[in-house]
Amino acid sequence: MKKKISALFAGLALLLAFQAGSVMASSEMQESIDEVIGTKYKYGGNTTSGFDCSGFIIHIFNQASVDLPRRSADQATVGTKVAKADLKPGDLVFFDTSGKNNGKVSHAGIYVGDGSFAHASTSRGVVIDKLDSSYYKNRYVTARRVLDEEAYQAFAVEAVEEKEVQVAAAEKAA
Repeated sequence: MKKKISALFAGLALLLAFQAGSVMASSEMQESIDEVIGTKYKYGGNTTSGFDCSGFIIHIFNQASVDLPRRSADQATVGTKVAKADLKPGDLVFFDTSGKNNGKVSHAGIYVGDGSFAHASTSRGVVIDKLDSSYYKNRYVTARRVLDEEAYQAFAVEAVEEKEVQVAAAEKAA
């Protein structure tokens, strides 16, 4: 009976440690995005007083010392092309929102994982949406990776790895 209770408490401690780690852990990129969620849309804006889509991307990536072109169509030409199935946090995603469905880039965002991307919406400001939402699914054009591996580790996933270390430590203690 004592073994069962001990095992139950160890499992509960592990579960709580994992949940606390997942709530608290965040990358520098995600924290930077979280700080500006809700910021209003402003055409040509690239400051916290208002962003357009490419200005939002520039603001976030300036914090990782990554220089990007000003326009989303130009941002779609830098870095390395990435297949949609291979996206990882920090990749740039591009859309044709012109209504002409001609595949020309008119909107951009930052992939944040789990099928979601952050962007400056003209109607809602800086938000996170799903790539497969009814609006964006058929407007997706391409994706680009602009972070090298070192920048990716430091900017987009560093704290996530700290969470994994915490979980491993909790498992070892149990």
